[in-house]
Amino acid sequence: MIITRSPLRISLGGGGTDLPSYYRDHSGFLIAAAIDKYVYITLHQTFVEELIIKYSKLERVKRVEEIEHPIIREAMRMAGIDGAYLEMTSMADIPAGTGLGSSGSFTTALLKALHAYKKNLIHPSELAEQACRVEMDILKEPVGKQDQYISAYGGVTCLRFHPDGRVDAWPLKVSTETLYNLEDNLLLFFTGFCRSSSSILSEQDKKTMEEDRAMVSNLHYVKELAKQSLTALEKSDLNGLAEIMNEHWEYKKKRSSSMTNPMIEEWRELALKNGAAGGKLIGAGGGGFLMFYAEDKIKLRRKMTEAGLKEIRFRFDFEGTKVVTQS
Repeated sequence: MIITRSPLRISLGGGGTDLPSYYRDHSGFLIAAAIDKYVYITLHQTFVEELIIKYSKLERVKRVEEIEHPIIREAMRMAGIDGAYLEMTSMADIPAGTGLGSSGSFTTALLKALHAYKKNLIHPSELAEQACRVEMDILKEPVGKQDQYISAYGGVTCLRFHPDGRVDAWPLKVSTETLYNLEDNLLLFFTGFCRSSSSILSEQDKKTMEEDRAMVSNLHYVKELAKQSLTALEKSDLNGLAEIMNEHWEYKKKRSSSMTNPMIEEWRELALKNGAAGGKLIGAGGGGFLMFYAEDKIKLRRKMTEAGLKEIRFRFDFEGTKVVTQS
């Protein structure tokens, strides 16, 4: 029995600059944090000459080529596993389509389990790159590299994306007190809307490849905001970070008409009037989680609960994708 887990993530700045349509010409930069909400993969041998795969569906097939789930099929091909007598199950603490990078977490957890099954050691950078190859190169999904890398590495991490595809990853250099304050004062509230990020990201990807001036300029500025966020964090200026989050949201909304809706805007305004210093929607947009920075958390929690939003409390994860059990 092998059990792996991979953390979900929140973005602290620079989201969108990790898509190849942008970083191949301009390089990208962002800050992300892994959180203690996970995608889990279990893998074990059976006595049945077939592959049994359990996720939101149940598949029983004889060969890898028959697997319907595209990520599972291509990950098994990449790992060189083509036999039967295996059962695989996936579970998650948070539903997919909520903006916390579940697809990247799923892929890294799956590949980690497959490598453990083959008794291969794999570095986080190679694990992340393999996950990117599955999602971006093989399946042609309009996604970036943020989710795979932050899941593989964990922590509060800076990521730089080079035009040739290389990625630099290094931990945020802040004091322990600043890290604790950041963790304590960031709050996540579920909007109740789940959505696929593909349509919004496809729109951004298409416009960037066409060198749409407004889109490219927007991403340039978002990258600059990420650098300002880094400076604010290194100076322990968390209220400054909150103000940058507000500006980031205003620019993020301009990238797609599907980014927000009247209810999301109403909730965000309610939060800003009741203790939140700054906030934005996490992920590609359209739904998922609202994230706020607030030092007056009691009032904010009460108002958001009264508005019908559920809070998900979290801590940062510093382990990244890991094998939990192998026997």
